[in-house]
Amino acid sequence: AAGGGGAAGGIALHDFSGQLGEQRVHFHAMRLRDSLFLWVGAAPALASLAVAMCSPRDSIPVAASLLGDPSDTASSCLAQRLGRCGGALRGRAARSRLPPGTRGKTKKQIFVSYNLQNTDSNFTLLIENRIKEEMTAFPDKF
Repeated sequence: AAGGGGAAGGIALHDFSGQLGEQRVHFHAMRLRDSLFLWVGAAPALASLAVAMCSPRDSIPVAASLLGDPSDTASSCLAQRLGRCGGALRGRAARSRLPPGTRGKTKKQIFVSYNLQNTDSNFTLLIENRIKEEMTAFPDKF
């Protein structure tokens, strides 16, 4: 179910959830002027936090772990995948690789807190796809 809040002072809040496999996963997105904070979890926790941002030297965002076990790369990998810069791709190639809801949002700094035990690549792909679905449905929230 999608929920959320209005844009107060340039901040937009958006909460949604999904049944992914056998687990109910909750998402909280906070859009700021030049960045996006995305929390993913099943219970209230902030065990990890990573940031990804565009670099003028590369089309792949640079990611860094800010909080939690640095060997747990789930937050930084998700931030990097969602924060695509698109600098090296132009025209139709760039449009075909980026989901419609993220095309105008790719140059934002993105903070991700992934708080689930399951870090299997197939499961994290389900997480990423659920986020992209929501970005497409509610682009103004991201």
